[in-house]
Amino acid sequence: MRKILVIGIGAGNPEHMTVQAIKALNRADVLLIPTKGDEKAFLAEARRDICDRFLENPACRILDYAVPVRRADGSYEDGVNDWHHAIAAIYERTLAVMGEDETLGLLVWGDPMLYDSTLRIVGHVRAAGRVSFETEVIPGITSVQALCAGHGIALNRIGLPVEITTGRRLAEGWPESARDALVMLDGVQAFRTVEDPEAEIWWGAYLGTPHEILLSGRLADMAETIAETRRRAREDHGWIMDTYLIRRPAADTGEDAP
Repeated sequence: MRKILVIGIGAGNPEHMTVQAIKALNRADVLLIPTKGDEKAFLAEARRDICDRFLENPACRILDYAVPVRRADGSYEDGVNDWHHAIAAIYERTLAVMGEDETLGLLVWGDPMLYDSTLRIVGHVRAAGRVSFETEVIPGITSVQALCAGHGIALNRIGLPVEITTGRRLAEGWPESARDALVMLDGVQAFRTVEDPEAEIWWGAYLGTPHEILLSGRLADMAETIAETRRRAREDHGWIMDTYLIRRPAADTGEDAP
């Protein structure tokens, strides 16, 4: 039976590849590399660099595919759903022309289980029922881990939860369940909406890559610096991926400050 390997490749540093991921890479008969135009060419090049470094299977075919553009009209959820189905169709067409016992490898930035939709897209292919396959998932190092390692901090405070959320959600209001928020996929600079004067931020962009930027400090002091750094970085590179942790003072818990 055909198989899909969903391989977490880390946050941007080829050395984030685990032994398990390298072994999975070399089990693939076909590797799909997504391309997102000139602005995000680095993302495809990083995947090719990983293949150059670690792929030892000369029979493996490496295929590029252009990632469909997500439509911006209508609701956000409908746009994402249509986008996912368009990518699922590419996966399905690729599987359909592969041998019955061949394996397709999907190289996923970071970890397939954390704020990535590859597994959902694979689920759409399975639900369509036109091609049969097994799925195996290999975890990877996330931008969350790379952020905390870069700043030399623990993700959580003793006895306190951390909420992992998106910029879109944070902009709607601080999560009620936690004093610490780890924010991913922030296209709206939601850190600027947090008004707590005692909040602290640990911010990072292009984590794990040669372009990595790290900034930290009291949020009230750092918000404009981060916004300007983010603007310049996007201008320089044509794209940006950033992640950050915001900690507000623990409310009468007796816990130590970070």
